[in-house]
Amino acid sequence: MSSKTVSNVVNDFVHVAPATREKVLRSIAELGYQPNVTARRLVTGRTGTLELAVSDVSLPYFAELARRISRIAASRGYRLLLEQTGSSIQAERAVLHNRESGLVDGLIFQPSLLGTEELAEYTVDTPVVLLGENAVPEAVDSVMIDNVSAAREATAHLLRLGRRRVAFVGHEAYGLSETSRQRIQGFREALTRIGIAPDPALEIAAPAISSQAAADAVGRALDAGLVVDAVFCRDDLSALGTLRALHERGHRVPEDVAVVGWDDVAMSAFMRPTLTTVRPDAEELARLALEMLEQRIAGQGGPGRHVLVGHTLVVRESAP
Repeated sequence: MSSKTVSNVVNDFVHVAPATREKVLRSIAELGYQPNVTARRLVTGRTGTLELAVSDVSLPYFAELARRISRIAASRGYRLLLEQTGSSIQAERAVLHNRESGLVDGLIFQPSLLGTEELAEYTVDTPVVLLGENAVPEAVDSVMIDNVSAAREATAHLLRLGRRRVAFVGHEAYGLSETSRQRIQGFREALTRIGIAPDPALEIAAPAISSQAAADAVGRALDAGLVVDAVFCRDDLSALGTLRALHERGHRVPEDVAVVGWDDVAMSAFMRPTLTTVRPDAEELARLALEMLEQRIAGQGGPGRHVLVGHTLVVRESAP
């Protein structure tokens, strides 16, 4: 039996006769065969492995994004390696420098700290698709959502409900990320459009991106006498903390204070009350990122493609 036939069975090619396939699979099981990634790369120039690098896989958005990308990659015959950079610029540089020592065919990467010059310098050898809101080099593919527009829409929803003391909650107290900067920009633009001057006292920062940090920050602001009738949260974790702080101080949601989050993570529909939130089209983002990466792996040239995916404001009980 030829090595080509064995390869066809291992790669699940459909044109192998059923009897031949059964024989090969039986032999594989008896011998305990495992594919050799290095040998495969020598023969085909590819490993069948991709890498996803994000800052923090404990954050629900990144966990759900990784699940989507892994599922779609598997459906296309790829394995996915997951790397966490921990918002460290050294770790982000290592992602681009090391690239798993040539063991991956391509990389999907959401940088937090690297600038365009470094990204342009280190994304020339291995196919790369960038995610997120940071500026990207012209030559590198990227997929993102329009954070400013989505934040403006979410804030406008609260304003249409008649709310006028609208707070923004959950951005970083130290070192504002580009994600937070764009969402605050959209928040302010929505206020300005109806003649409300943005009030710095209504922008409540937190020392970390977490529910506890948001709960503590909102609690301190309320205890100090801040009056709000609506809160737009940077993300659903901040919204969860905000709901807790409001509940502990006797504020009813949405009767006294309406709340909107961001990400529509799985728990959003099970909070009490259920959470109105911005839902980025994460499925489309994952699909497009993999599709663009596959095209680059196959040798497609040309300038970088910068694609925006859509979003939806999911209206639930917290801001009906």
